[in-house]
Amino acid sequence: MAEHFKRPTRFSNDWFARIEGDVDPAVRLQLASETAQALLARVRSGADPEVVERLLRVARDDGIDTVAELWSHARPHSLPGALWRVNLLHALVTQRAVDAALLYQQGADALPTAAPVVAGVPAPATPDELRSLTETILRGVFSGDFALALERAAAFATVTAAGAIESAHVDEATHPERASERTRLAATLTDIAGDLRVCARMWRSESLV
Repeated sequence: MAEHFKRPTRFSNDWFARIEGDVDPAVRLQLASETAQALLARVRSGADPEVVERLLRVARDDGIDTVAELWSHARPHSLPGALWRVNLLHALVTQRAVDAALLYQQGADALPTAAPVVAGVPAPATPDELRSLTETILRGVFSGDFALALERAAAFATVTAAGAIESAHVDEATHPERASERTRLAATLTDIAGDLRVCARMWRSESLV
């Protein structure tokens, strides 16, 4: 790689310096909103394919670490809150691709809903296909239909949560600790899915900030 970008953006003001140490919660939330809006504005202006691909590469290789950590304190139903949750799902697939693929496929087999269709992963799911899905979602976030990208991310979370529940049931008698971990993961993913659906509706009504 000719260039290595540790972060997707370089801001000219002192936002990141102000994050260090104890920061007033209200200031932190304001910074989260400002950075989320600035990132989307920069990447979406002209929808430069090179900028989008560079950002996808950063997310794949390093995660959007500094800004995403700031977003983690944002309200669930806000622009930075939505970006944080998309980043979490991408990290799950990047760091635990094989496990995520197994859980996703278990969920797709168990769910009698359209969620697997909305997510758009061919069956059987493979780690490479899930990586492709999360990159497609990120591409949609930064250059496509933002609400649709959030809905696809929510569908992915819903299917994977269902798979985690199925896996927990199988492991309950013989591997109780793993079953508990799967149950917690399912609860987290279910919450993320619900929050992303709300954010998608808010984006369409122009109330997501």
